[in-house]
Amino acid sequence: MPSTQPAMDAETLAFAQDVAQSIRQAKAGEFARVTTPAQIAARKRGRPLGSVKADTKQPVKLRIDADVLAALRNTGDGWQTRINDMLRSCMRLTGQV
Repeated sequence: MPSTQPAMDAETLAFAQDVAQSIRQAKAGEFARVTTPAQIAARKRGRPLGSVKADTKQPVKLRIDADVLAALRNTGDGWQTRINDMLRSCMRLTGQV
């Protein structure tokens, strides 16, 4: 006896499986966190309190030779922090910190 259900493409099948999984989770009591409009309105814009250090860094414009800048950037993410550390080390060597 042939199947009476139409064949589903892969995307539709995946969606149906996801819906079935969600239903199983709901029946098991595994609900996702629901946020009410009042909770959304109560949120303040910006960073959460306490997430910003008191000693923030100051943005500056600094003119550096292109080859030096390229070499620093090639060291990967965090190159600006490494520049700050190098400058601090130089200041310690000269007794300025």
